[in-house]
Amino acid sequence: MTPLDPKTFEMLGKCGQGTLTTQLFRRGFRQQFMVGLSPLNPNLGCFVGEAFTLRFIPSREDKDWDLGDLKTRGEDNVQWEAVEAIEAGQVLVIDSRNDARAASAGNMLMTRMMRKRVAAAITDGAFRDGSEISRMAIPAYCRGNTATTRPAYHRAVAMQEPIACAEVAVYPGDILVGDADGVTVIPRHLADEVARDSYEQERREKFLFTKIDAGASLFGTYPAGPETLAEYDAWLKEGNTL
Repeated sequence: MTPLDPKTFEMLGKCGQGTLTTQLFRRGFRQQFMVGLSPLNPNLGCFVGEAFTLRFIPSREDKDWDLGDLKTRGEDNVQWEAVEAIEAGQVLVIDSRNDARAASAGNMLMTRMMRKRVAAAITDGAFRDGSEISRMAIPAYCRGNTATTRPAYHRAVAMQEPIACAEVAVYPGDILVGDADGVTVIPRHLADEVARDSYEQERREKFLFTKIDAGASLFGTYPAGPETLAEYDAWLKEGNTL
């Protein structure tokens, strides 16, 4: 997989969810925002990273209920394998089938990933130890918190394959951008151009906001008409930026 330009990550980190989804919509992507997922700690700021996927299926009594033996052997424990395989800067994205009845991960796995400098962890289910994870320096997004152990309802069966998370298709290597408002998934092959155009949109809207905030009418300002665009160009020449 060809590495992306570091400037792409830098620009994406300065763009909000509304801007990113607007740019994706202009390219024909209707829904790339993970609706219903919230950060356990909304004060960690923005993250940008590459998707590392993990898929769950429903657990079954003959496969998942001997917890002690499973953890001792380490056999068939794809979740542990994923946490050990994921690399710094990647984002663990878990397909929990939108089922929050049991945990997708807890504080031990999150601590391991945090120490490995993983960019974030996301599930469309729930995490356990939510109060502890909320104090960690790793962004974690989920539908909620639960104390119920994963094997009660989930079995990890595959990693690094296409999954669904919060009804959004996620392919390994896709770029995810998250902040206090949520997470957007950007197809990897569009990341450079979405970053470029999103950055420009953010920069322009920063200027337009000052106009609206000062009392300007929406008409001719948002979207910008010729006169407003001329003012914007002058504003840029003054050295203003994000």
